[in-house]
Amino acid sequence: MKTTRTSNVKNGRHFLQKKEALIRKAQIENEQNKGTFIPPSNVTVAEFLKDFVELYGSKRWGLSAYTGNVGLIENYINPLIGECYVQDVSRRVVDGFVLKLQKTPPVSTLYRKAKTDALPPCTIEKICKVMHCAFRQAVRWDMVPKNPFDDVLLPKKEKKVRDIWTVEVIRQALDNCSEGKLFIAINLAFACSLRLGEITGLTWDCVHISDTDIAKDDAYIIVNKELARVDQKAINAIGEKDILFMFPRMIRGRSTTRLVLKKPKTETSVRKVWLPKTLAYILRDWKERQDKLKEFMGDEYTDYNLVLALETGRPCEDRVIGNQFERLKKSAGLPDVVFHSLRHSSTTYKLKLNHGDIKATQGDTGHAQAQMVTEVYAHILDEERKINAQKFEIAFYANPDMRQVEKELSTPKDKGTDLQKLLAQLQENPELAAQLKALLNAK
Repeated sequence: MKTTRTSNVKNGRHFLQKKEALIRKAQIENEQNKGTFIPPSNVTVAEFLKDFVELYGSKRWGLSAYTGNVGLIENYINPLIGECYVQDVSRRVVDGFVLKLQKTPPVSTLYRKAKTDALPPCTIEKICKVMHCAFRQAVRWDMVPKNPFDDVLLPKKEKKVRDIWTVEVIRQALDNCSEGKLFIAINLAFACSLRLGEITGLTWDCVHISDTDIAKDDAYIIVNKELARVDQKAINAIGEKDILFMFPRMIRGRSTTRLVLKKPKTETSVRKVWLPKTLAYILRDWKERQDKLKEFMGDEYTDYNLVLALETGRPCEDRVIGNQFERLKKSAGLPDVVFHSLRHSSTTYKLKLNHGDIKATQGDTGHAQAQMVTEVYAHILDEERKINAQKFEIAFYANPDMRQVEKELSTPKDKGTDLQKLLAQLQENPELAAQLKALLNAK
């Protein structure tokens, strides 16, 4: 009895396997006829991503993007699904991958410490963006029939209101700032809407502050590069196509990164920004002080023509300004914001001054699209719309007595009766009579 039962199970399974094989055979033949058949492959995600980075990333990504994307692959993608076969990555697998990412703690680096217990939604979105791009290439390379990261379900991002300094707080910060480099950096960030890398990468040949320029209100700067510390691996993979200048290493053989002046990340980041007169004079005074320092330091000063430089002429990295900014906030008791928020304060203030002129503001900020300005600073446009409502109230709704007068004038009635009523109202209300006189004179 036991043997017969086992035999029946085996025979049943044999029948199912044969039926499944016939169905799969028909599917393969159909795909072959359509030219869509992809033979089975044992290539893992980690193996595939290595080829993807070499064949695609090194050709399409810039230095910063290469470093960032490779970091995401090494820290989060390979550890979670690197051993999966590429052809086994389905949409269901992708949903499980995203769920695992939501429980994964961020990786701290030498220059940036993790501030949360789990990956934030914005980082998960970046990871899925890299994977979507990678699997798009997998489809193109005939490794998979479709992209499993299409329409990926991402965790909901909570929109946080950006903490920024008001104009009054920025004035207070400048009044209490005793660090020369930080003083210049705050002014450039607020008046010119510059990113910190653009400030530390600014050179004097891009600063136009002659007497003629200032007299004609035509003082300006050209933003065409930024200071960045990039991974040597990225330089080896991509080359030096985006690098304008590479600073010599201070200590040879120890660092895995290089300090460079490189092209901005987008074409729209290259821009001309006009300077307020006061800032132009501040920069001229700063240049004179810097020239005196060069003369005093002599051969100890290496001149790279940087607007912001250390006492030896070496570049002033972001972390130097960041540390000075932290000390200023504590000593002056200022609200706790990051330095980059000054750029948002600048954009906010300019939108208020120009009554929401998106294109003019975008020209200063260097955003790739005007939509980016409207999305980030929509609350400023809402304030302008609020002011419109206030103006409408004053112009149209604020005077009920005048509405009654206009109604009496525009409604056809018995002329004698209407005139008597109107005269009676005017006698009782001298202020109304004056308003009617003004209205008739205007018409």
